[in-house]
Amino acid sequence: MKLSQKRALFKQLWGTGLLGLASVFSVHADTDYPSKPVTVIVAYAPGGQGDVFARMVSDKLSTLYKQPMVVDNKPGVSGTVGTRMAAKAKNDGYTLFLGQTGEITVNRVLMKDLGYDPMKELVPVVLIGNAPLIMLAPADAPYNTVAEFIQMARAKPGEFSYGSVGAGTPGHLSAVALALGAKLNMVHVPYKGVGPLMSDLMAGRLQAFFSSASAAMPQIKGGKLKALGVTTTRRMSSLPNVPTVAEAGLPGFSYTLWGGLFAPAGTPADVIERLNRDVNTVLAAPELRARLEGDNMAVPKNTPAEFADYVRSEAVKFEKLVKDADLKLEQ
Repeated sequence: MKLSQKRALFKQLWGTGLLGLASVFSVHADTDYPSKPVTVIVAYAPGGQGDVFARMVSDKLSTLYKQPMVVDNKPGVSGTVGTRMAAKAKNDGYTLFLGQTGEITVNRVLMKDLGYDPMKELVPVVLIGNAPLIMLAPADAPYNTVAEFIQMARAKPGEFSYGSVGAGTPGHLSAVALALGAKLNMVHVPYKGVGPLMSDLMAGRLQAFFSSASAAMPQIKGGKLKALGVTTTRRMSSLPNVPTVAEAGLPGFSYTLWGGLFAPAGTPADVIERLNRDVNTVLAAPELRARLEGDNMAVPKNTPAEFADYVRSEAVKFEKLVKDADLKLEQ
């Protein structure tokens, strides 16, 4: 090889090396996450369990990251409006989604032509909590237990109505499971938010609502509504005298409200790992753990892979319920 060729080759290799170093530096610079505000989309109006999950974690992460974590409520069409926005968002880690049972695992089988697939276009980051639902009734309702409710509802087919914050939500599906297991004929009345639903329930325009504990407890303590049962296999420590639905004669009845962070598919793995690690750390703090466990909410430490496995198992469970109940989207 001629001297001039050797010099040219050396120059080329040297330049490539510098470019390689620059590339490595750039990758590390880009992983300085977050360097600007992060948006957490919630697919329902403020006040529900998903909103509580999002704000609780976002407040702590804002302090940790020294960057705003902005909760953006985008309600509509059983959570599909907000879910679609999250699924189509830029996958740079600056748009996250607080996903729950309905919008992640159920809408995709309950609704046609969603225009997105949350099981493919959103990736699990971390499970935040898994909570019981409380079956509520008007304070002056003539039934005080799930068993009494079932007895009266059977005697009046088509006359009992229950509310939900949308088709496919955990509250709706719990009522569907109750109706299926107890052979009840009830009317589903969907609402756009918890507030209007609670008002109608208090006024006796609805006979029942499977509510998140966070929305239910103030109404129960204030004597405005009463609890008939809880949807977990064990009673809530904060409501020890309220039996489980399973105790009312539906063995195995267990439907919970879980919520976790998701990110658009393709979000960098290091960003997902950091969020997972930091949220697990935040949830392990005594203040938050006490608050969550006070509502009998499980707060399991989990990896993205473990959360993904759980989401898949929930998808199988609820897809079976939708099929068994021949559930159709109510327009």
